[in-house]
Amino acid sequence: MERSAGNSYFITMKTKSIIILSLVLPLTGCVGTGPNTQRDAVAGGALGALAGGIIGANSRGHNALVGALIGGTVGAIAGGTIGNAQDHQDHTIYQESAPVEVQSAPPPPQYRPRTEIIIPAPGPGYVWMRGYWYFDGRNYIWIEGRWVLPPVGYSIWIEPRWESRGGRYYFRRGYWRH
Repeated sequence: MERSAGNSYFITMKTKSIIILSLVLPLTGCVGTGPNTQRDAVAGGALGALAGGIIGANSRGHNALVGALIGGTVGAIAGGTIGNAQDHQDHTIYQESAPVEVQSAPPPPQYRPRTEIIIPAPGPGYVWMRGYWYFDGRNYIWIEGRWVLPPVGYSIWIEPRWESRGGRYYFRRGYWRH
């Protein structure tokens, strides 16, 4: 009976170590993407490790460690993927990305920036992201300006912009800089 209690303690400590590792590893793989990618990878890893550990402990082999490792890895990948899609949709990436070549010219003069009414910031530390025209592959879409709380460690918003080189047009997404 005493040996069983010792093994249980050992398995519990190993499981805790795997869960912590599942939380830390996604952070290292997500640097340079965006706040949603990191947050969702960590949340997915934690929930996956917890669920995998429970399933593994209740399986025929009673191996919570392997369950937590598999669950944490799958959860982190799934969560990071979902968060990354949100970062690209919200244009809240941390580093400058490669320009996207656009087959048609930037918006003509009637599409120039709309007049925006800037309301007071919702709180201290918020940065105003001006609205801009985004080309989705077929149409120009107006992305409304909004107040955004910068990601931790970042304070400067580099606005999206259009570039023309050699008769071709390129769109550079906005990004956060230190």
